[in-house]
Amino acid sequence: MRIGIAGIAGRMGRLLAEETIAAGAALAGGTLRPGASLDTLPPGLPVLPDIVALCAGADVVVDFTHAHSARAHALAAAETGTPLILGSSGLSATDEAAVAEAAKRIPIVYAASFAPGVALFLAIAERMAAALPPAQYDAEIVEMHHRQKVDAPSGTAIALGRAVAAGRGTTLEEAGRESGRDGHCGARGTGTVGFAALRGGQVIGEHTLLFAGASEHISLTHRNFDRRVYANGAVRAALWVKGRAPGLYGMRDVLGM
Repeated sequence: MRIGIAGIAGRMGRLLAEETIAAGAALAGGTLRPGASLDTLPPGLPVLPDIVALCAGADVVVDFTHAHSARAHALAAAETGTPLILGSSGLSATDEAAVAEAAKRIPIVYAASFAPGVALFLAIAERMAAALPPAQYDAEIVEMHHRQKVDAPSGTAIALGRAVAAGRGTTLEEAGRESGRDGHCGARGTGTVGFAALRGGQVIGEHTLLFAGASEHISLTHRNFDRRVYANGAVRAALWVKGRAPGLYGMRDVLGM
């Protein structure tokens, strides 16, 4: 199986290349951002001029580049009929709609996090939310990432909020989000989902979901200590997606959950 990697010289791109080789798959090549160095790439690896050429030369493409590239990359994959593994975070509602539209033509695995533990975290969060009524238990999500991260709340935090809302039979948009509390912001809304984003140092990713009731608090935390877990999960998804029907899939599908 030939796996192409968008942004292969980047931090995640290099890990994806290593995990592709470790899984026994073939590297179909990759694309580079302008000014990227080739020094860290495997010798002889094809560097493709753009995403269309990468999609045309691969059985599946893995993209962890940037949110602003997601729409164009999904369209290129759809036009070439190439399955796509999309791990970029911070997509807008318009970007996500474009990805969903492309998934009508090709299989796409799109996840806020490709760590298997996060997929389980989301499943448990949904069940907890279903069991803990919003009138008695406030849901708060606290996440922390390295100082270079540009989007907040993180994609995983948003996915947690969506899982909580789904468990309560609604959507995050309908339930409402609370974040950036400062000054006289008023009392907390009932049934809303609160978000707090911390940035500092080189924290790879920490997420805590807290259900706060009048008489008890229940919290669930996931900590990631190595970005390689994302690359390993993405390659696992790439091996899984080949031959699947068009559609929008997640890591819970890949793991059979």
